[in-house]
Amino acid sequence: MASGWEMAIKLQLGKLDLPRPFEVLFPGTLESLGFSILPIQAGHLHRYHALPFHHRDPFDRLLVAQALAEEFTLVSNDAAFDAYGVTRIW
Repeated sequence: MASGWEMAIKLQLGKLDLPRPFEVLFPGTLESLGFSILPIQAGHLHRYHALPFHHRDPFDRLLVAQALAEEFTLVSNDAAFDAYGVTRIW
């Protein structure tokens, strides 16, 4: 959900172009490809609140909090995530 939220904002600001309408891609196309949408839960926000301030982007910090809380691997080329001890590929 956090990534979809950020995509919606970037589309509104003209900073993102998509090959299909946002309403088609999110969540429909993602779900058809086997992706599940992770809702933002209270436990994620508690984890977010406790994070050290290694990364300034609030969406990226939320992704870190969710990955830590759910023991998920992040897919990102942003090495700033490594400071949080989250498992990251790419």
